Amino acid sequence: MDRRTFIKAVGVLGASLFLQTYKSDIAKALSGLPETKVLWLHGVMDSGCSISMLDGVNPDIIEFLQIFNLNLLYQEVLMMQQGIFVDGKLANTSDLNSEILLEEILDKEKDYVLIAEGAIANGPHGSGKYMVLGGKIYKDTFEKAAKNASLIVAIGQCATNSGVNAAESDIVGLMDHRGVAFTLEDASKGIVDLLGIDTPVINVNGCPAHPDWVFLTIGAVVLGKIKVPDDFPQVLDHWKRPKVFYPPDHTVHDNCPRRGYYDKGEFETTVGGPKCLWKLGCKGPYSHADCAIRHWNDHVNFCPQAGSPCIGCVQPGFPDSTRPFYVEIEDAGIVDTNLDTIAGVAIAGGLIAAGAHALRRTVLKKPEENEGTTEESTSGKPGGEQ
Repeated sequence: MDRRTFIKAVGVLGASLFLQTYKSDIAKALSGLPETKVLWLHGVMDSGCSISMLDGVNPDIIEFLQIFNLNLLYQEVLMMQQGIFVDGKLANTSDLNSEILLEEILDKEKDYVLIAEGAIANGPHGSGKYMVLGGKIYKDTFEKAAKNASLIVAIGQCATNSGVNAAESDIVGLMDHRGVAFTLEDASKGIVDLLGIDTPVINVNGCPAHPDWVFLTIGAVVLGKIKVPDDFPQVLDHWKRPKVFYPPDHTVHDNCPRRGYYDKGEFETTVGGPKCLWKLGCKGPYSHADCAIRHWNDHVNFCPQAGSPCIGCVQPGFPDSTRPFYVEIEDAGIVDTNLDTIAGVAIAGGLIAAGAHALRRTVLKKPEENEGTTEESTSGKPGGEQ
């Protein structure tokens, strides 16, 4: 299967359907596939992405590791209980002491895939001491791991853009949590830029990231369908995200089951109804992800379908660029015309609302997009928020 067919297929199908549909092709590709070593580190986060991966089905995370011949060297959430002391005795071997295990990996292993989950603390004052594990500054651990890796796959908003850790607060500057390649929308504040690390990075955004997005991205790399870093300009967007899962020309809104109500100008103002959730703060029109066609929880549902407005958790500026989450962030249409007023007095109110939305997306593109790039925002904010 060529790369174009592969990328198209993983965009349309969930991991389970993809593996079932192309079982014979994958079996051929996996025949004699060499082992790929994976080091999975956790920084400043809540382990939500690890939990999301554990919720993956067909394949589950164990099947995923086996199918693609991945050797998971280290993953704190999945490891057995370990510690400095075991049964009251000092544990000085890597079999029992995870701190020693990680030290051995960092000293001996190279050319592995580093999965980074969680932000990296740079504060206070560049020391990184706001994140210390086993007496070791996590920033230093990450630096060593990242420099020895052949690829960094940052999963979840904390790792990709620092997420809630970089949200506006009185202490955000002192804590100085960084994403791997970006902090919010600023590439100059990514930890790899700060530390002078040139290892290629793929971002799998989301709070949390979908299991398919992670499994299929890593699977594509292992199978050689994404050549690192040669194919990155074709398969990744400006934010280093796989376009197949975060389409530059497609939003959550486009395939939302409530879209018909939006087009008719029918909006909910309280929770629990079936109509469009725009008035309740839905960020679907500005969020570039395939949630509405991929679905979550074994491909059963996703946020707006379950009654919650999309909060834009895949967007690089999340959460600052999409909050307040449950408040309509834009009630002005074209040239400051209020959409409610238009819809109220026009016979085709729904068409005007939809037209205003389409025009808004067109005129608020970044200058680069008009030159053929993939992003669809202005002033660095997702979807052209002003």
